Amino acid sequence: MFGTEAEVMFASHHWPRFGNERIQEVLRAQRDLYANLNSQVLHFANQGVTINEIHNVYEPPESIANNWFNRGYHGSVEHNVRAVINRYLGYWDANPATLIPLSPADSAPLYVEMMGGADAILAKGQQLFDTGQYFHAVEILNKLVYAEPDNAAAKDLLADNFEQIGYQQENPGLRNSFLAGAYELRSPLPTGTATETATPDVIQAMPTGLFLDYIAIKMDSRKAGDTEFTINIVHPDIEEEYILELSNATLTNIEGYQVETPDLTLTIDRAQLVPVMIGKATIDAQIDAGNAQAEGDRSVLTQLASLLTDFEMTFEVMPGTEGAAAVPGRYDPEAGPSGVEGNPFQVKTVNAGELPN
Repeated sequence: MFGTEAEVMFASHHWPRFGNERIQEVLRAQRDLYANLNSQVLHFANQGVTINEIHNVYEPPESIANNWFNRGYHGSVEHNVRAVINRYLGYWDANPATLIPLSPADSAPLYVEMMGGADAILAKGQQLFDTGQYFHAVEILNKLVYAEPDNAAAKDLLADNFEQIGYQQENPGLRNSFLAGAYELRSPLPTGTATETATPDVIQAMPTGLFLDYIAIKMDSRKAGDTEFTINIVHPDIEEEYILELSNATLTNIEGYQVETPDLTLTIDRAQLVPVMIGKATIDAQIDAGNAQAEGDRSVLTQLASLLTDFEMTFEVMPGTEGAAAVPGRYDPEAGPSGVEGNPFQVKTVNAGELPN
């Protein structure tokens, strides 16, 4: 709209551009980059090139790629071309062999057996590494590592190949992925305080409905069995109401409605729910302090609390790297976060006669 008039352009990931001629040059080249990537990926897809092949087929024209502001310093062609096919055609390549594949750990032992065992794979992998055929080496060594996660020689050689591939990547995302894989193969999972994404400020900013969705994610359906309940939640201070329902081992919520005969009605100001959300208090404590009222069967909250899982971000990505000592400073589901004793959603079981009026 303003391309012929703009004299200064501010764009993400770049410093400002000055002068209309330069601005038009950048905008036109970036327009052509994304248009070419989209249309030409679909051009190849309509000739049978699949999502598992397109990153080895598509290349942007030199006139586009030779502009430094079109280089893959933030996104990569390898990611983006597959994203285009995924958008229009989905993740599957239409080969029935890949429709319901075995998990890598289940298929890898057969590959290793058919390739003559670990020694043969290591010898070939070393030969491929020595001749710079790193991707080919990764193809067979990855099978061996999945089949034999404790094979240190296999993990070290796979890490060597990851490292060389990583060094050759212009794109930081690709480079860091390969180097992180190499690091994990050579080292146990790191100790120390892990990155926590569900921080108090993030959780506090969640609308109640989104927070209840988060609780549904934390719930392990395998533990729920045939447990069923409904809870009416009322926030008088912001005039919001929710239904929280567990059925078919699935936790859902609906904003703006109440059921006529819930198992429990929990009335709590949103402001008083926030300490519970960030782990500074429990529902039980808020009820005892008079900051919330519970009418009905409070044991359903205990049932819900027993189904929740605390996520640890220290799971392994590469096989055989798990088993490091527990990360200190992490939330202990028995002790509770931030010094709160017990699960933050845990409440004591009470009899109907003990419920407050």
